[in-house]
Amino acid sequence: MAQFNAAEYLVHRQARGEHADKVAVIGTRTRTYAELSDEVARAAAGLRQLGLHNDDRVLCVMGDDVELAVTILAAFHAGLVAVPISTMYVGHELAEIVEDSGARVVVATPEFTQAAAEAVSAAPEVENLIVAGDFELEVPDRVTVRSWNSLLESEPLAVADTNADAWALWLYTSGTTGKPKGAMHRHANIRHVFETYGKQVLGITSADRCLSVAKMFFAYGIGNSLFFPLAAGATTILERGKPTAESMAARTQTHQPTLFFGVPTFYNVLVNSDLPDDTFASVRMGISAGEVLPVALQQKVLDRFGFEILDGIGSTEALHIFLSNVPGDIRPGTTGRPVPGYDMEIRDEEDGLTPVGEPGQLFIRGESLAIGYWRRTEAQRTVFLGEWMRTGDTYSVDEEGIYRCLGRSSDLLKAGGIWVSPGEVEDRLLRHDAVQEAAVVGMEDEAGLVKPVAAVVLRSGHEHVTERDLITWCRDGLAHFKSPRQVHFVDDLPKTATGKLQRFRVKQALVEKEANDANTVTEGVGERQ
Repeated sequence: MAQFNAAEYLVHRQARGEHADKVAVIGTRTRTYAELSDEVARAAAGLRQLGLHNDDRVLCVMGDDVELAVTILAAFHAGLVAVPISTMYVGHELAEIVEDSGARVVVATPEFTQAAAEAVSAAPEVENLIVAGDFELEVPDRVTVRSWNSLLESEPLAVADTNADAWALWLYTSGTTGKPKGAMHRHANIRHVFETYGKQVLGITSADRCLSVAKMFFAYGIGNSLFFPLAAGATTILERGKPTAESMAARTQTHQPTLFFGVPTFYNVLVNSDLPDDTFASVRMGISAGEVLPVALQQKVLDRFGFEILDGIGSTEALHIFLSNVPGDIRPGTTGRPVPGYDMEIRDEEDGLTPVGEPGQLFIRGESLAIGYWRRTEAQRTVFLGEWMRTGDTYSVDEEGIYRCLGRSSDLLKAGGIWVSPGEVEDRLLRHDAVQEAAVVGMEDEAGLVKPVAAVVLRSGHEHVTERDLITWCRDGLAHFKSPRQVHFVDDLPKTATGKLQRFRVKQALVEKEANDANTVTEGVGERQ
C-alpha cells in the first residue's frame, strides 16, 4: 500500500506550496503554514525521543490552541496515535481512559494539569507527563514531567512511513450507555471527510476562515478546526476557553470567520443574547450538528444574524458529517441528503429495508468509518456490521431522498399508536415567544400508556405563561396526539459538554418529580400502616 500520512496531507504539502506564508492557525499565538510545519516536525522528533514506537498513544488533555493542534499533527507525523480527550473529565474519569488507551504519554495545558496528574498517578503505563505552561505537580517517580516547549528543541523528524490504513486518531465516545469507547480512525479517514463533506458540501477554499464552538476533542470539532481548514489551505481560529456568546462574538469581530460551526443549543444562546445583529456579518455559512436543529431556531438565526445554517448529522465513529443539507437546497427540519461518498439504509427490526416514509434505524457505509472500538468487542459487534454501521438514530426518508431525523432510537415515542418525534413538538414549542428552551420525552400516564411530556425554560419576563397556554399552542399547530399532555417549567435543561440535550436526564428528572409530588400528596392524607 502506498505511503500516506495525515500530517503531510494537512500541513507539510501546504508549507511547500503557495500557502507557506499564509496564516494557518490563530490561537493565543499565530502560526503560518511554514511555521506550523516546522513545529510539527520538531514536536514529532521530541515525542519519538521519549522512546515511543509506531502506534503508541499520545493522550491530550488540552484547551483548543496552537499547542493542541501541533501535538495532534505531530503524533500523525511520527506514526503515533493522537488521543484528544474531553477536558470535562475529572481525575478518576480521565484515569480510566488513560489506562484503557494504554497511553505512555499524556500532554496537558495548565488548566487541566491537576486532573492529568491524578490520572497519570493511577495509570501505571504512563511514563511522561508533558505540560504546556508552568507546572508544579506531584506524580509518581516513574513519571517524568516535561515542558511542552522541550519537544520543539529537537531537530525536525522526517515524516513516518505510514500508509492509509495505519492508526492516526482515537476518539472516545460513550454513546448512549456504557463506559467510553475508543473509536479507532485511520490516516485515510481524515482525507476522506475533507474530500467528501469539506469539499463537496461546505465548498471550503483557501479563502475561508473557520471558527468552531465544538472543541477538538470531539469528531465534529476536530474536523471543523483542524482537518477542513488545513486541508484547504484556509485559516482556523481557535477559542481556548469555554465558548460563550461573548467569546465567540469577540473572536468573530477580531478575526472575521466565514464558516461558523455550532450546535443547536449554542445557536439558541446566540439568538437570546444581546449581541448586535451584525456580529456575524463576515459569516457566509453556519453549520449545525449534534442534534436536530429546530425549524424555528434556524429561521431566528437567519432573521437575526443574516446567515443560513446547514443542518447535518455525523458521529464519532464516522469522524464527521455524513448526512447534510447543502447550500442552495436547505430543507428546514431535515438533515438533507447523504454526503457524496456515503450510502444510507433505513432498516426495520428484522433488518429489512423500510418503505418510503416509514421510520427505522439508520445504517451508513463510507470510507471514513472507524476500524472499530479499542477493546470493546461486544459493542463493536453491535455497531459495526461488515461495511455498515448502525448509527442508533431513527430516521425516515421521503420520495425525494430527503432524510428526516426522528430522534435517537430510544427517544422516538408512540402516542395513540402513532410515531411522534420529540423534535417536532420541541420545534412547535420554540415558536412560542415565551419559550427559550424545550425538551419532550415519553412518559407513562395512569394507564401505562406513553404520552408526550414537555420540560420548558421560559424567557425572562414571561413567567405569566401557563401550562395550559403552551398545550393549547401546540394543539393549534400540531395534531392533538403529538401535543404534550403536561408541561413542566424548569430553570434549565441538562446538556453534555458540547451543548447536546441529554433527553434521558430530562426524563429521569420528571419521573423523580412525579414521584416526589405523589409522596407529598400521600403524606398530606396520612401514611399507610
